[in-house]
Amino acid sequence: MLVARDLEVRAGARLLLEGASFQVAAGDKIGLVGRNGAGKTTLTKILAGEGQPVAGTVTPGGQVGYLPQDPRTGDLEVLARDRILSARGLDAALRRMRAAEEQMGSLEEDVREQAMARYARAEAELQAGGGYAAEAEASRIASNLGLPERVLDQQLRTLSGGQRRRIELARILFSGSDTLLLDEPTNHLDADSVLWLRGFLQTYPGGLVVISHDTGLLEACVTKVFHLDANRAALDIYAMGWKRYLQQRETDEKRRKRERQNAERKADQLLTQAAKMGAKATKAVAAQNMARRAERLLAGIEGERVQDKVAKIRFPEPAPCGRTPLTAVDLSKTYGSTEIFTGVDLAIDRGSQVVVLGLNGAGKTTLLRILAGLETTDTGEVRPGHGLRLGYYAQEHETLDTSRSVLENMVSASPDLNDTEVRKVLGSFLFTGDDVDKPAGVLSGGEKTRLSLAMLVVSAANVLLLDEPTNNLDPASRTEVLEAIRSYAGAVVLVTHDEGAVEALDPDRVLVLPDGTEDLWSPEYADLVALA
Repeated sequence: MLVARDLEVRAGARLLLEGASFQVAAGDKIGLVGRNGAGKTTLTKILAGEGQPVAGTVTPGGQVGYLPQDPRTGDLEVLARDRILSARGLDAALRRMRAAEEQMGSLEEDVREQAMARYARAEAELQAGGGYAAEAEASRIASNLGLPERVLDQQLRTLSGGQRRRIELARILFSGSDTLLLDEPTNHLDADSVLWLRGFLQTYPGGLVVISHDTGLLEACVTKVFHLDANRAALDIYAMGWKRYLQQRETDEKRRKRERQNAERKADQLLTQAAKMGAKATKAVAAQNMARRAERLLAGIEGERVQDKVAKIRFPEPAPCGRTPLTAVDLSKTYGSTEIFTGVDLAIDRGSQVVVLGLNGAGKTTLLRILAGLETTDTGEVRPGHGLRLGYYAQEHETLDTSRSVLENMVSASPDLNDTEVRKVLGSFLFTGDDVDKPAGVLSGGEKTRLSLAMLVVSAANVLLLDEPTNNLDPASRTEVLEAIRSYAGAVVLVTHDEGAVEALDPDRVLVLPDGTEDLWSPEYADLVALA
């Protein structure tokens, strides 16, 4: 059981949470919700032991499995299978078994005997941790997350960002931890994998705290909802499922509004009466008592909820360019012995809309990185056309300099704007006051998304390369991004699992990887979006 007592959480000088106490017991399925930037990710890091509260304590009470929004995969040279098995410490035993197997073929008898002894010891250690059944279980979890055996036998460095994140999710699910803390676990999952994950979490015997903008997952899995209210720095606990929570929260907000109005009306009456009585010396004490009663009335109620702000997102007016600002000819990419794609040709005309489809690992992100000039192609070339100005949104936010502040990142993307203009744009993306001085590395996934989008807005790009631009966004912010895509006048190359984003783009062409097949868009392709 994970227990938190009297937590106070801050981001710099900003108070995120105060006086929060709660527990996560075996079988609890908790949805942690609240607007982007409210502090959900910060709180989860503290529960995972990767951060410290300003005040209060967290007692884990068992093993905690934590999936952050931006997972650190450690050594990229290890095999994907070994990374998953490391959750139970089985990777070391398997590596020793493989090494011993190689020496068991030696012509020297002493070497063979020593290798056989090492193999037996390593196999015994493997059996103690669940044996080959555990290895099969790890493979089964990975397969259900869209990671076939061939991927598990590759080094992590050869995998896409989405594949590496699914490896980390598989590792956490395989760990069998007493408590799971999952921050946006459905990112990079196709529709079948999301359905499987829902079923897995529904029957998981341990405790669960999940942050997700996937309402289907929340509706299917959670039995409690923790709402982190950014306006009140409070954690509201609802011991009910998702649908009942939505109804109850609306009821609570209406109640708070009525209480506020009633208290303000009574306080006004008391203050008016106190002002009349205060003019008479004989009534001065009574007037002071009335004024104090009015103050207590106002202090004793919760403030009316301020409507959560949403970033106003409009992509830039594209700079003038030639008829075909970007062309790719005969692109191919291989990692080690694994061929990702080959012979890809693509011409991006001014104002055209192209959606890139393909199964996870087909090379969609790699293609966008090549087009953006961040990765090299093995064959062929990318040819910039007249007046090309590229804007690249990376799903892993690797275009952000995490060691620099929010303001410094923005200035690097908009050298033509002065400090006041840059701050004005940041303000429209909800970065105000001290927020602009925070290092980009401490931002939540949603905040990194907002900063990356803000940098695109000031870029004057005429070709946007968008890789999963709606990940990590709350529903209101996602709506803003979709409207920005819909109204943008420049060219767009879009990679997404979000059917709404494709609908907003209204593509004229589709590129299917890894074959590199290009075709005119038709409704038949829409069914492939969620599966891609």
